[in-house]
Amino acid sequence: MRQFTDSEALSGIVHEALGAEARVVGVDRLRGGSKKGVYRVHTSGSHAASVIVYSWAENEDFWPTVEAIDPAHPFAPASGLAPFLAAQRRLDGLGVRVPGVLLADDSRRRYPADVAVVEDVAGGTLEALLKTDPARASHALSELAAMLDVMHQQHSQHYGRVDVLERGDKASGDSCEQLVLERSTEDLAEAAERDPSIGSAAVALHDRLQELATRVAPRTQHGLIHGELGPDHVLVDASGHPVLIDIEGLMFFDVEWEHVFLQLRFGDQYPALSCPGLDPARLDLYMLAMRLSLVAGPLRLLDGDFPHRTVMQEIAEHNAKEALALLVS
Repeated sequence: MRQFTDSEALSGIVHEALGAEARVVGVDRLRGGSKKGVYRVHTSGSHAASVIVYSWAENEDFWPTVEAIDPAHPFAPASGLAPFLAAQRRLDGLGVRVPGVLLADDSRRRYPADVAVVEDVAGGTLEALLKTDPARASHALSELAAMLDVMHQQHSQHYGRVDVLERGDKASGDSCEQLVLERSTEDLAEAAERDPSIGSAAVALHDRLQELATRVAPRTQHGLIHGELGPDHVLVDASGHPVLIDIEGLMFFDVEWEHVFLQLRFGDQYPALSCPGLDPARLDLYMLAMRLSLVAGPLRLLDGDFPHRTVMQEIAEHNAKEALALLVS
């Protein structure tokens, strides 16, 4: 049984972030995280009624242990204080709204894991707002589109996570499209073992990936992307402005990778975020690759003790059907 943190363990870092007069009066572990713990800490005696605490403790990571992977690989698990802070600095410098950092600590003296205390953006997610107040959500969508344009217009000849590039390392691989093809081939093999419908079409799916990859022309410029930007990873503040969270995977990569994910997660709302000039060949390859990733990944997560199992199973089943549909499209 996993043991998570509590108000006593969090008191020290909250005092450090807000002052000695701050008192923890309640802690809620927020649902949704699979790589880190996310806690809303309610306080009294401080200027903030609540803050958010990110904990990158080992027992907060629900992903099963896999074979060693190059940590500089763009698709390596993006988790930890270093990638979070690098992403926060980069986005904040661009004027892209992210929660303000009140405390970041990797010393393990105040808390037994890397930890960050950040602003609590209390307006809820864009995902919820799209259901409850579409008019207000449309304004947030427009601002989000402008933020994404700012990000995607940041160019680099090198691809990779911003923390990797900041420290002077080079990401693995020869090109974005080659990395996507390699990963999708692995995802296909894994999904074929776990999902009979994918297994029965594995050869056709493999051939389709190879065919789509041959259509992609080389590229030397890459844009800054979030990498996993759904409406649940966008908060809306009290003034209606969008705020990006779960930013650890921020990287320079093909912007088509971002737009495929946006299309999947925003659905009917995606046209508000679309933009001209995207490469159709990359979009085709990346869409099939993303579908296969969203079969293999959730099923892999279910090998462990991730609690929200029905949701993961539904994601895998839905994307398996969509991947097979791409064979006849």
